Amino acid sequence: MKIKRKPFEQFLMHDIEELNGDLEEAYLEAAFPLIGQIVMYFNTLEKDLDSIIYESFSDRSDQLGIIVIGSMNYSAKIDLFKRYSDLLHLALQETYSEYDSLIRDLRECGRLRNLTVHADWNNTDLEGYTYLGVKITKEGINQEYIQFSIDSLNDILTLIHHTRFKLSDYWEARNIMHSKRSQK
Repeated sequence: MKIKRKPFEQFLMHDIEELNGDLEEAYLEAAFPLIGQIVMYFNTLEKDLDSIIYESFSDRSDQLGIIVIGSMNYSAKIDLFKRYSDLLHLALQETYSEYDSLIRDLRECGRLRNLTVHADWNNTDLEGYTYLGVKITKEGINQEYIQFSIDSLNDILTLIHHTRFKLSDYWEARNIMHSKRSQK
């Protein structure tokens, strides 16, 4: 996905040439189900992460985990999961080869989900650039646009699915590491 930036001028306007009505309708009709699936499967990924965190605290009840992460956003949950897992790896003196990749993918899923959900789909130009918002930096204010395509939306879905599998595989391997340590 490409990002395009345009310097902000006096008023927030999108210099977007209107899409042909039929073309716009066809694109949005193809995109909307994928956007819905991204939301649905991302929520499932987040709930999977929640369950793993709950079980990390106690395998007898989810209550403590619910109390701890109840008001946390997704990014904070990843940070907690990573800190807890890092300490566990240190204590067990074992590593998991896909661990760093899993953490990166968890973060990337959250970033891409946010881009998808918060994009202004009513403001999409002929090249498929969709308005994201304004970004204020020391260089000034820029309007940001991202180029979503049906393929890129499918790629986001694929990443979410693969990350769910990676998370499950990690949890299984982590439990094996932990049980081997307990048997010593």
